[in-house]
Amino acid sequence: MFPIRATRKINVGSVVIGGGAPVSLQSMTNTNTADAAATLAQIRRVASAGCDIIRCAIPDEAAVCALPEILAGSPIPVIGDIHFDYRLALGAIRAGIHGIRINPGNIGSADRVRAVAEAAGEAGIPIRVGANSGSLPKGLLERKLSSGLNRMDAMAQALAEAALDQVRLLEQYGFTKVKVSLKSSSVTSTVAACRYFAKISDIPLHIGITEAGPPSIGMIKSSVGIGTLLMEGIGETMRVSLTADPVREIVAGLAILEAAGLRKAEPEIVSCPTCGRTRINLEALATEVSDFVESLKASGKRIGLKKIAVMGCVVNGPGEASDADLGLAGGANGMAVVFRNGAVVQTLPEKEALEFLKKGIADSVS
Repeated sequence: MFPIRATRKINVGSVVIGGGAPVSLQSMTNTNTADAAATLAQIRRVASAGCDIIRCAIPDEAAVCALPEILAGSPIPVIGDIHFDYRLALGAIRAGIHGIRINPGNIGSADRVRAVAEAAGEAGIPIRVGANSGSLPKGLLERKLSSGLNRMDAMAQALAEAALDQVRLLEQYGFTKVKVSLKSSSVTSTVAACRYFAKISDIPLHIGITEAGPPSIGMIKSSVGIGTLLMEGIGETMRVSLTADPVREIVAGLAILEAAGLRKAEPEIVSCPTCGRTRINLEALATEVSDFVESLKASGKRIGLKKIAVMGCVVNGPGEASDADLGLAGGANGMAVVFRNGAVVQTLPEKEALEFLKKGIADSVS
């Protein structure tokens, strides 16, 4: 196992971040927060999918007024996302929010930053601050470039230093329960910035690739960027940012954590690439098995299998997937074999083999 970065520990509600705690998975609602019922319905869906912490936009007083109902009904901690108006941050804290996301630099005067820092300190909640490549302080990146750094390293240092400047604004008022995010739509810039920050600070990092795009693109960029950092022991909490339903962010995030060995796949689904030996509709079968598993998990059920295999032929079937608890492999003439722990238990027509497999999965559910 790769070494895990040593950081401070903070709490967002019941979820521990940093200090050696497991990497937590976040998403953000895209409902109108003022609509408490719709927002709660979405929070419950992402929580069932595996989300640890949810963030809600707080753009106005109507959203603040909805927070008591949302907080009372949410099964996971809620972070309030606030920009520009410090009064919204104070209102969210009074409502009982579990954490807030602000940029102290855009909240206003020193008195306003102090008011937010003191209120959060009294409430015992953390503040997330961050820097984004699209909104760096004027002239900072140019100064880094003029010092002789290449653009990637210049951006990395600029992001890290901009975030630390935000942290220092809060530290002036004795507030230290912070986490930091350094984000860019560029994978290489984000990774470089987080690496640089990890060397110079023990503040927990929230990692992700911002504006990653629709799922087909965003999941690839996020997997490369977030996965690289996780495999280097960097990142205490994460979000896969997709232009999609927040549940898809959680599904993708869990897959990244599982691939990095930071969460156990429950279950792991393996399937082989197709080749000229394949005589079944492997892509459709694998998709149906994956969708079936996800539907069970989304309903809150736990599947009692560690590994499920959907293989194209007997060459890659019970042999290469002999460690699978349950699997099927294509045969000749539209037939498929079903196997458990490497031993064939049935040879059935393709559709019947699929139903046999699905029944075996369903029977393992608790």
